[in-house]
Amino acid sequence: MNSLVIVESPAKAKTINKILGKDFGVKASIGHIKDLPQKELGIEIENNFAPHYVIIPGKDKILKELKKAAKNAGNIYIATDPDREGEAIAYHIAEEIKQSEKADNIFRVTFHEITERSVKEAIKNPGNIDINKVEAQQARRILDRLVGYNLSPFLWKKVRRGLSAGRVQSVAVKLIVEREREIESFNKEEYWTIEAVLQPQKKPDSERALPQFSAKLYKYNDSLVINRESKEGQKFLITNVETAQRVIDDIKPKEFYLSRIEKKLRKRAPSPPFITSTLQQEAARKLRFTAKKTMSTAQQLYEGVELGKDGSVGLITYMRTDSFRVASEAQKWARELIERNFGKDFVPEKPPQYKSRKSAQEAHEAIRPTYPDKSPEKAKPFLNKDQYNLYSLIWNRFIASQMAPAQIEQTTFIIGLKDSGLEVKGTEFRVSGMVIRFPGFMALYTEGMDDIEDEEGGLLPQIKEKEKLNPIDIKPEQHFTQPLPRYTEATLVKALEEKGIGRPSTYAAILSTIQDRKYIQKTEGRFSPTELGKVVNDLLVEKFPELIDIGFTAKMENELDAIENATMKWLKVVKDFYSPFSRDLTAASKDKEKVKPPDIPTEEKCEKCGLPMVIKWGRHGRFIACSGYPKCKNTKPLNGENGAQTVEQTVTEETCEKCGSPMVIRNGRFGKFLACSKYPECKNTRAVSTGVKCPLDNGEIVERKTKRGRTFWSCSNYPKCKFALWYKPLQEQCPKCKAAFVVEKRNKDGKVFHVCLNKECGYKVEIKNEEAVLAS
Repeated sequence: MNSLVIVESPAKAKTINKILGKDFGVKASIGHIKDLPQKELGIEIENNFAPHYVIIPGKDKILKELKKAAKNAGNIYIATDPDREGEAIAYHIAEEIKQSEKADNIFRVTFHEITERSVKEAIKNPGNIDINKVEAQQARRILDRLVGYNLSPFLWKKVRRGLSAGRVQSVAVKLIVEREREIESFNKEEYWTIEAVLQPQKKPDSERALPQFSAKLYKYNDSLVINRESKEGQKFLITNVETAQRVIDDIKPKEFYLSRIEKKLRKRAPSPPFITSTLQQEAARKLRFTAKKTMSTAQQLYEGVELGKDGSVGLITYMRTDSFRVASEAQKWARELIERNFGKDFVPEKPPQYKSRKSAQEAHEAIRPTYPDKSPEKAKPFLNKDQYNLYSLIWNRFIASQMAPAQIEQTTFIIGLKDSGLEVKGTEFRVSGMVIRFPGFMALYTEGMDDIEDEEGGLLPQIKEKEKLNPIDIKPEQHFTQPLPRYTEATLVKALEEKGIGRPSTYAAILSTIQDRKYIQKTEGRFSPTELGKVVNDLLVEKFPELIDIGFTAKMENELDAIENATMKWLKVVKDFYSPFSRDLTAASKDKEKVKPPDIPTEEKCEKCGLPMVIKWGRHGRFIACSGYPKCKNTKPLNGENGAQTVEQTVTEETCEKCGSPMVIRNGRFGKFLACSKYPECKNTRAVSTGVKCPLDNGEIVERKTKRGRTFWSCSNYPKCKFALWYKPLQEQCPKCKAAFVVEKRNKDGKVFHVCLNKECGYKVEIKNEEAVLAS
């Protein structure tokens, strides 16, 4: 009798089936099979918060197949992912397929890479389901359901219908709102720097002049030009153009010379291999991937990609991890590969060890390649563009993490002044440059940076101390202090991790959800809150201060970790949370007044009554109305685009083909559209492409809305081409049948699936989310 292995996805099943062979049957559950019901709370609060799980609609057929396969199997191995959510899936599967209460033929197996060695080793050493992990996941699910199920109706009454709030997504919105208000209230401070363009004097025995270089005034009359160490914060010596000019007039007549040269040789260690959060950050910086796209692509690489004759191969280790640990055999093959490709000098004396956070699950590994002989270049013919780019990033980061440190020599010229041959004390210019003496890991990879300028400088001319320098130009430059920048995808993920909000496996869903709900928007790669986001945030801060307190949210995450580690009981965590939350909800519900953003004054006058016009906020976004309402009911669309009431516009990299101005994305009555930023002078508009081609006539598939406001996608050549979809098409090839694209489906409970439209293919994979951030 053959054994049975049960996993979550068809792609993973295919890879494991190839490894285990004909003695094993491998079936896929397609994600969760049970969850809380969609149309009711599903939690008996008075009965110790007992959850009522039901079979997810549409999963009856899959469950029937699993039961049938289990009935005819010998041993049954449940090999869902090695995290809390995977454990919960395994628990529910076991509960449904077991033939008796004992069920001594059902085992739990876990592995962190889908390779022959790992999979077969797991089958040889099966274990049992970890009930602590199951209870930690159950506690998270119950907490999220209690918040979502109760807060959503509250927001419907106070703001507008259709809104939702999640336990962790609300805190993420709060971070973005607070950053925006810091920017709005920031007072800019003027300051000036002075730069001298200098050239070494020509050598008598040389026909060529040495190159010019620039140095900045560092100190003047014993005072630092920019004092970053001041107790009162950053202090500036030169704060206006008049002072700058006086300093230049004082310096100009004097002689410049190289007072001294400071050299420092320092080592730069490589960054550790990726964990979930750093992969999301680096993919955002270097590939412009969203966290959601990064995790979706990484999941494909983990579960298996068809590599020609090799069949389906899992190219990376498990992508949901917070541990920097690397298996010794992986370090061994990495060192061999480094020596072969770069030389012995690039191999450190001992394999590097990287320290994980205290809360990290050290049973997991860092994200790394699984096979030394499957480099990105060898795999490239079989990967799509996104898979190749992400695999290359993971490969290079891992190999670099095992390489020797770089050796960098930093050189600083301290340039002094002389007046009538005498040294001018207390005034000096400085410039720094660097030379890489040994590239080490930098020969392969360097980490991206967030909002930081590289201050190490370039190459400096070969000159000696005390040499005279000719001033070619001395010029002032005006600056203004800047507030902290808006969050990018990378910096927001970093902030969530540093503050302990959510867990890395949840960040992609958090960022995706708060954008889908129109609480935040992304403009030129940076997040800012919408008016709706500000209103909802302010309401929750006022009525539920503890719920969206950053410290409280981090404490809840630690308590969920404690449940998994068997140091806390899930029921106590839920009870301690619900009591104050229920009290705040009861108090907040007594206030029946609706909440809306304040009107924004404009300089425009009402053409009907002469009163000032204001920007108001309605069901479909912002619009202009007379301040005399309800006596005067004059209204019109904001910016007046074809009768569309628009919300915020997003600048794109495209230019208008009619006038050359930038194109912007706007929300209109029938969906998003591209419009010229010079409207109404230029009225050029067109639909926003999804980047997916129509399978009928190769036109662009664009987003539209029906007259009732429902979103759909259709060919841009309508009405000539009638191709249309109710589901969002994705620039992602079907990994099973190689169809040009798959679509994103979301069920009523917030679960997201990537589905192939080819009925004969049947590809359907749940995009996992450890935390249900959608209200349900």
